[in-house]
Amino acid sequence: MAHNINYDGQKDKHSFFSVKEKPWHGLGQIVDDYPTSAEALTFAGLDYEVGKLPNKHTLPSGKEIISGTSFFTYRKDNEEVLGDSVGRDYEIVQNTEAFNFFDAIVGGEGIQYETAGALGKGERIFITAKLPGYIKVGGEDMIEKYLFLTTSHDGFGSITAAFTPTRVVCQNSATCWMN
Repeated sequence: MAHNINYDGQKDKHSFFSVKEKPWHGLGQIVDDYPTSAEALTFAGLDYEVGKLPNKHTLPSGKEIISGTSFFTYRKDNEEVLGDSVGRDYEIVQNTEAFNFFDAIVGGEGIQYETAGALGKGERIFITAKLPGYIKVGGEDMIEKYLFLTTSHDGFGSITAAFTPTRVVCQNSATCWMN
């Protein structure tokens, strides 16, 4: 998992997409046109559902106990465990729901989805949208403007949306927003 970008062995590709330019780590799919959020979900390999089931414990006698308070989350497409100790009340926000929420935030003229991906086994996802225009600093320096959304499926994060001057492409560029 270079730069912690998820590698999906079933699809034989990294769970990441970028518009027009290859990110510095060279992983994922490059697309020519700015996608819709639904297309970004597919390009980045985020078109999977997450499930939640009770944890099972095996006692020394061999008896199995299913916990009513400790649950785990997993990807339904490949059965990878994403979080192994979430609570009974933990609610999953599916990737499609997170992206629909982001659509409601970024909806407007000139906003373009530039990157999206999954980290680890898919327990963290992100999407970045470029905003129109620049921030002018000191008279000559032009800084790009992005909106970034991330969420987790492991119980260690929540949906976060933030402004950033960074085009998010991996864990290194997303770390400050993920905790």
